[in-house]
Amino acid sequence: TLSHVLRARLNFMREKYSIRDNDFLTFDAVRQAAQCMGRVIRSKTDYGVVVLADSRYNRQDKRSKLPPWIVQFIRESSLNLSTDVAVDQIRAFLKVAGQPIDQQALQAILFDQQQVGELAKQFAHHAAAAPVLPA
Repeated sequence: TLSHVLRARLNFMREKYSIRDNDFLTFDAVRQAAQCMGRVIRSKTDYGVVVLADSRYNRQDKRSKLPPWIVQFIRESSLNLSTDVAVDQIRAFLKVAGQPIDQQALQAILFDQQQVGELAKQFAHHAAAAPVLPA
């Protein structure tokens, strides 16, 4: 059953924007799932495992609604797995990901504060020089 708050949201979205209930519910569910996945990874050196146990994520039309930063890591070979196979894949991943981080290699690919500042200046310069398109 739907809560009164959710019913009010559905009515508002339907009346104001002509969004169907099912479309809004799908969007809301995918948004919440993406938020949960984002809590697993917080920095460049974090790693984690997220299990999408809902079979609807086997469908491309549902997966495609996830943000690109998530979709890029979903492999067709990792869909619709048995529990045993999923646990084996997770175990193999964690063995690799759990190794100590090579700090020199990490520093070679991460920007320091000065580099970020320089990139911000370059971006601001390019944005200022870009032509303004008519609305």
